[in-house]
Amino acid sequence: MTQGGNAPLAAARVTVEVTAPKALDVSGLLLTGAGKVRSDADFVFFNAPNGPGVTHRPATGGKPDAITVDTAAVPAGIDKVVITASLDDASATFAGTEPTATVRDTATGRVLATFTPPRLGRETALVVVEVYRRGSEWKIRAVGQGYADGLAGIATDFGVSVDDAPAAASAPAAGRQAAPPAPPAAPPRPAGPPSVGRITLDKGRVDLVKGGSVSLEKGGKPFLSSVRMGLGWEPAGHGKNIDLDASCIAFDAQRQKIETAWFMKLSIFDGAIAHSGDNLTGEGAGDDEAITVHLEGLPAEVCGLVFVVNSFSGQKFTDIKSAYCRLVDAGSGQELVRFELAQSEAHTGVAMCKLVRQFSGEWVMTALGEYVDAKTARGMVKPAAAML
Repeated sequence: MTQGGNAPLAAARVTVEVTAPKALDVSGLLLTGAGKVRSDADFVFFNAPNGPGVTHRPATGGKPDAITVDTAAVPAGIDKVVITASLDDASATFAGTEPTATVRDTATGRVLATFTPPRLGRETALVVVEVYRRGSEWKIRAVGQGYADGLAGIATDFGVSVDDAPAAASAPAAGRQAAPPAPPAAPPRPAGPPSVGRITLDKGRVDLVKGGSVSLEKGGKPFLSSVRMGLGWEPAGHGKNIDLDASCIAFDAQRQKIETAWFMKLSIFDGAIAHSGDNLTGEGAGDDEAITVHLEGLPAEVCGLVFVVNSFSGQKFTDIKSAYCRLVDAGSGQELVRFELAQSEAHTGVAMCKLVRQFSGEWVMTALGEYVDAKTARGMVKPAAAML
């Protein structure tokens, strides 16, 4: 199978094995039509191996970790079962070790499909495939959606309560035993500043620090259909006029650029992303440039947006002060998220933030503040892709 492809299941009971050159943990999540688990009991992994219609098989006797799905026993309220893989070694990534999923008829062992995701990088976990219901039929889809924050990132996206403390999910693969039922644990997120982590808009306006993330959901539901990313800056003085340009680069699931909204092209995707136009000096109060995004109007292949600012006139960002980006509800004008760029570096480009569509459909904003040498958005494409 190729990424994004699907096929009907030729058996009612299938086993999905996932293998890689590195030791893996394979898990399954039962999701409703809203893309969420009903409770933590819908998260099936080595320490909680049995769910309704879904079981975990540990790696033994030369057989790899696997998830078995009995479609006849999956509850009526469950639309899909996603099969995930995460690395045992919390310091490792999938770069150069793309896993392979093999889907077998559980009764006969016959191979029904195989899938290897293309070109992974710093991902430490990924949704490999999904078994999903389409009317009365069950199908398999090749997904290959990666996460840089491990199994905890996947679990959180799908509504599982995650314990951030180190837990059994990072234990050695050999000799695992099922423990008494308990809320499932997952590997800790990568280390970072104590205040970094993803939060929601439930409590109102959010101030982000570099590396921090915020979900654009409120009360567990999509909160916004249209947002405006405002970017602002002030000259650092010395009588210089500095021409900074804000742009939005859209990427697909393989981190390939699809389109760019910038001062040379103010509208893309039939107006789903619209640029306010070029500000040549940065003078004046308020946002210097703004980019409006109608999330519901974006094509399905758009999985990530990176908002960048470049010094077209060639001055370094050390000549800039008070640079910021802020996310505003385009309907009400209410400021929702703000990120102040506290430190500048002697470069001509900066990736301010990104919006990433999760596999569950949720959009998440992350503050970046990463500097590169590039005077226009064209030079930002490759480094921005690496930041997704």
